[in-house]
Amino acid sequence: MGLRLRPVDTSFYDLFTQAAQHLVLGAELLAEMLSDTSDKADVAERMRAAEHAADETTHEIVRKVNSTFVTPFDREDIYSLGSGLDDVMDMMDEAVDLILLYEVDFLPAELSEQVSVLQRCAELTADAMPRLRSMKELEDYWIEINRLENTGDKLHRRMLANLFSGEYKTIDVLKLKDVEESLEGAIDAFEKVANIVEQIAVKES
Repeated sequence: MGLRLRPVDTSFYDLFTQAAQHLVLGAELLAEMLSDTSDKADVAERMRAAEHAADETTHEIVRKVNSTFVTPFDREDIYSLGSGLDDVMDMMDEAVDLILLYEVDFLPAELSEQVSVLQRCAELTADAMPRLRSMKELEDYWIEINRLENTGDKLHRRMLANLFSGEYKTIDVLKLKDVEESLEGAIDAFEKVANIVEQIAVKES
């Protein structure tokens, strides 16, 4: 690859790190939402605030791209990564909102396991974002996220089998399936983020 001028400004990396930290908080709130003793209305309100803060970070990334002459890597990749991080938060917010709106009072174990996967994905992503600055030691990140996504797929299939076992009332099946699909969507969105990071790292190597 030829010589490329890189900006001294590190704010893009800081913004991606900030966006990933929002996801750590979102995953923590999601785990709290699944607790039998949680005040679900309060958790949902805090999640809405966290999602709004994540949106603001995403908007700042876009504004930064549009006002910066030399970006640290391709503009389209910056847009994609910012959008991907935001998609994860949106899916977690949706899951919390559905639990509140549907008044779900019983959550199968598989959902808690999926949230544990999401929490681990969030931690790994928050740890990886600062390393975009050097583009080093990122391969373990996307490999592990891919492994976690496979784990999430298995949990998803187990959850569906459980829901359609005849153990649950039809209305509960419909409610839990919607929540489950939001969690599955969030895990898939984490994998998309990891794929974008891999693409960026390959281009910049």
